[in-house]
Amino acid sequence: MGFTMGLNLLLLVAMVATNILSLYHLTSTLQTPKRPPSPAPVPDHLLNQLHTIRATINHLTRHHPTTNPSTKLTTTTTTTTTSPDLLLHSRLSPIATACHNHPDLLHRYMNYTPFSVCPQGSDELAESLILRGCHPLPRRRCFSKTPQKPTSSLPQNPFVPSLPDQNVIWHKYTCKSFSCLMRSNPNLGFDPIVETARFMTYSNELDLPIPQLLQIAKLANSVLRLGLDVGGGTGTFAARMKLYNVTVLTTTMNLGGPYNEAVALRGLVPLHVPLQQRFPVFDGVVDLVRCGHAVNRWIPLMAMEFLLYDVDRVLRSGGYLWMDHFFSKGVDLDKLYAPLIGKLGYKKVKWATGNKTNSKNGEVYLTALLQKPVSK
Repeated sequence: MGFTMGLNLLLLVAMVATNILSLYHLTSTLQTPKRPPSPAPVPDHLLNQLHTIRATINHLTRHHPTTNPSTKLTTTTTTTTTSPDLLLHSRLSPIATACHNHPDLLHRYMNYTPFSVCPQGSDELAESLILRGCHPLPRRRCFSKTPQKPTSSLPQNPFVPSLPDQNVIWHKYTCKSFSCLMRSNPNLGFDPIVETARFMTYSNELDLPIPQLLQIAKLANSVLRLGLDVGGGTGTFAARMKLYNVTVLTTTMNLGGPYNEAVALRGLVPLHVPLQQRFPVFDGVVDLVRCGHAVNRWIPLMAMEFLLYDVDRVLRSGGYLWMDHFFSKGVDLDKLYAPLIGKLGYKKVKWATGNKTNSKNGEVYLTALLQKPVSK
């Protein structure tokens, strides 16, 4: 009897223990989800591309240019002061963010009725976006406004006594004619008398007349056929080179006047692009790049470096870079800009500096003609 009771007690304990173990196993199975299969490994070349994109965006964001003493606006020997809008030329924005950073301007620019005439002021909004790095602009399906009564023919000579007013839409400008622009300031580039003499005379070491430029190229057995004028205003340099059978494209913006229209009315090609944009020119096809008044000390140093290396990209081997009257403080030229230009490794064909007239802060001008090495 005692043996039977002991056996029953043992069986009861075994059954309880078995149930407890079963309940524990069931509970742990429900709480621990089944481990999903491991994903396929990402190819190394995709990982490298992702790291490169991230590094580029971080680099551009981290080095967004800020104002420093060397980028303050300065007054040149002319009576005009550099337009504050010019500072927008050199902004470097992270990839694909420039347009989204200005939603108000972008919304106004894209607020139009499809298949009809584009809203008034579209060109002003377009230039505002371009100057802020939003370029190329979003594409639209509307018709751009044109002058109501343009001239039926245009002269072949790029140095005409006057340009036709009726070929320009004047509503956004203070002046309403080319003669008004000439009276307001002869140095703006709209006065044909002043422009006829430009690039043809020699008054000091800072000047490089076009005949001398062509002679230098000839002695070096380097033919000049294609050129790019960065910040070329009304296109006078391109107009003069056209008379020597050299084709020059002019980058210019309509800051205070119809500069692009003026270039086109002279039978030349204007490129409506800011300084921070990559030149719309293929690699290694240009014989000459001239950097005019627009390229000066107000450009942040990093933006200037990007610009110079894009110049190197479009220049062919043996091509020329002409820094025409580059303006800066003397100490900045020695410590900042000369070493920056020197990074290109170009041959110095001409390097001339001169003090600015009536300078109180040690401002100087630099005119440099540099030749890209054939081995590059």
